[in-house]
Amino acid sequence: MHTPTVLIIGGTGFIGSHLVAKLAAVGTRVIVPTRRYERAKHLISLPGVEVVEQNVSQGDAQIDIFMRLMHGVDAVINLVGVLHSRQGVPYGPDFARAHVELPKRLVAACVGAGVPRYLHMSALGAARDAPSMYLRSKFDGELAAMSSPALAATIFRPSVVFGPEDKFLNLFASMQKILPVMPLGGFDTRFQPVFVEDVAQAFVNALLDPASAGKMYELAGPDIYTLGQIVELAGKYCGHPRPIIKLPAPLARLQALLLEWAPGGPLMSRDNLDSMQVDNVITPTSNVLTLEDLGIRPSSLAAVAPRYIGSAGRGRARFDDFRSRAKR
Repeated sequence: MHTPTVLIIGGTGFIGSHLVAKLAAVGTRVIVPTRRYERAKHLISLPGVEVVEQNVSQGDAQIDIFMRLMHGVDAVINLVGVLHSRQGVPYGPDFARAHVELPKRLVAACVGAGVPRYLHMSALGAARDAPSMYLRSKFDGELAAMSSPALAATIFRPSVVFGPEDKFLNLFASMQKILPVMPLGGFDTRFQPVFVEDVAQAFVNALLDPASAGKMYELAGPDIYTLGQIVELAGKYCGHPRPIIKLPAPLARLQALLLEWAPGGPLMSRDNLDSMQVDNVITPTSNVLTLEDLGIRPSSLAAVAPRYIGSAGRGRARFDDFRSRAKR
């Protein structure tokens, strides 16, 4: 019996780690390249997972590197995404490299190596005329993903993803442990947060369903919140609720500019604020495919987030959860 092999680009990150564990649990062989081996220590004990120390961001050499990694591979999954970039038109060079050039080279390598299947992570709200560089680059990445008729591609557009170790709810919770008040831009922007486990399961189910090829799925949870409501919940769940100050547009932009220079990297950027000019929710139509079309009932933020926000040792619990779900 043939054991399927999947190459995951971006497999050591937040979503990737959950997806690797789910694939390992169903007996899939998984190859995860990483620039630094220690970043993938939480994955190496999972059955059938091979961590390869390989820098895959080497410009024009990428295609050759990818083709070597794709030897004997049945499907490739691309989860790579960045939230910040230098400025540019229609988007900055960091967005261009991660969201557009990378999928172009992955698709070329898949075709060259004879890999039949490609699953691509995009973002809800991606559009050619979107207000932010991030969303415009994600749209062009979708075009790249679907560019070859020789490759069966599937695209996923998640709303903001929450779960243990996320950099969304945990960030707002951490800030409220320190700050006496929460000044907030984008207060009224609506989001439809989706649980990381549901996103990972969507990839698994699509991979096992040939009918998902050529389709796009919008991934979102059952509930819609404004950003202000999400920040309020994060404070409540961590036990440090703070007053939230709704910033007018000019002050919100100034705040974003200042946060671009935060120590350790941007906490927020003006481009993030631009993304929030449009609601990050599914607009139900007969043509939109969702988690339910992949047989998944989405989990609610209210049911899941209180279990991990502000809890001590959640990182260790995360790794134990990986091993449990991988039957170790």
